Amino acid sequence: MSALRQKMIEDLQLRGLSERTQESYLQAVSQLARYYRKPPDQISEEELRQYFLYLKNVRQVSRSTQTLALCGIKFFYEHTLQRPWHFPAREDKLPVVLSLEEVKCVLEHVHRPSYRVCLATIYACGLRLLEGVR
Repeated sequence: MSALRQKMIEDLQLRGLSERTQESYLQAVSQLARYYRKPPDQISEEELRQYFLYLKNVRQVSRSTQTLALCGIKFFYEHTLQRPWHFPAREDKLPVVLSLEEVKCVLEHVHRPSYRVCLATIYACGLRLLEGVR
């Protein structure tokens, strides 16, 4: 086992990440190293960019697999190598916020009283829909 891999394992353990997350992050970094056939600490930012494009366009992996690879490689660069991460993150979109009139209109169109009470409570408490359902 290489010294870098051992250090990453120790960093993952110190951060308290689950066993499954540790395995996934280690696998993401080892796949990156195998793709370029060189140690991951010698891979440039442009090569990282090309690797993520390869995952998306050539291998056509799912969005969750791309995210997992990104998180694992980012962890490696930030925590194990202690290098700043300059890879661009996606923009977070703000949620659509309904006006008070729009909320009243929606609630008026709910005909079952139990549903109306449930939706009004979810809105009043600021819950996500799944939180309210539970």
